[in-house]
Formats: sequence, C-alpha cells, structure tokens
Amino acid sequence: MPSFDAVLEPNLIEIRNAVDQTSKETHNRFDFKGSSAKVDLADKLITAWADSDFQLGQVRDVLMSKMAKRNVDVRFLDLGKIETIGGDKVKQVITVKSGIPQDLAKRITTAVKESKLKLQSAIQGDVVRITGAKRDDLQTAMALLSKAITDAPLSFTNFRD
Repeated sequence: MPSFDAVLEPNLIEIRNAVDQTSKETHNRFDFKGSSAKVDLADKLITAWADSDFQLGQVRDVLMSKMAKRNVDVRFLDLGKIETIGGDKVKQVITVKSGIPQDLAKRITTAVKESKLKLQSAIQGDVVRITGAKRDDLQTAMALLSKAITDAPLSFTNFRD
C-alpha cells in the first residue's frame, strides 16, 4: 500500500555552517570589535551572547541571513527569551526544532481527515505516516499539507509504492 512520512527534519550540517559563518562575521565586523558578541551551537541549541539587546538583535539578524543563504528555513528556529547575565551582558537560546510535536501531528491528521480523501494517517513517534490506495491521493495530500500547515517546514520522506 502506498505511503509517505511527514517529518520535521532540519539539515544540521547547514545549520552548523551558518553558525560558523555567523561566528566569523561577529569576530571580524568593526561594530562588534571589543564586545563579547558570539554564537555557539551545542547539539540542537544555538546560544547567542552580546553586550546589549540591540547588539543581540544584530547577531540574530546575521544568523538569520546566513541561514537563509544556506537554504535553511528559519521556521526551524524557536527563539527563546532574552536573559540578562552578569551585569549588562545578555544571551538568548535558540532551539532547533526537530521531529513533529504532538499538537502539530494532531493538526496534520485532522487536515488529512477533513480532506475527504481515502487516506489513513498514523502518528508514529515524531513522524506522521500517511497511507492510501492511490499515489495521486498521496500527492494531493502532500500539496494540501504544504498549504494547510504554514507554521512548520514539513518535508515528505519515505514515499513508497
């Protein structure tokens, strides 16, 4: 029976490259000279440090532009709150989303059910598997999900006939 998986899977290599490029630029830029502006990546957490809120915003803008140049969807990034640390320095933790959370999985399954296509959807951990009798219905479901779910960069993998 034909099926495919709807997943939320970022390209971690490109994210690492974007963070490295941001780190280089913050080290070399004139307006960041003598400041503590920097960006680090540990597992799936990006941490940005700066001397002020304004400077942190600039570091974040550089990071977002580097992500866009490397074709990484910025919807993978979940911006945390800005924390004040040690005097006037600030930091922000940015989480890289990976895997479909439970509420998004439920929205995907309801969208498939409301489409009136002859498809079944099943939540399997952090993946939603959609099966059906016809390939055309599955391709229609992919297009439908791309339009219906706009707040997450869904990708479709494991397409089987």
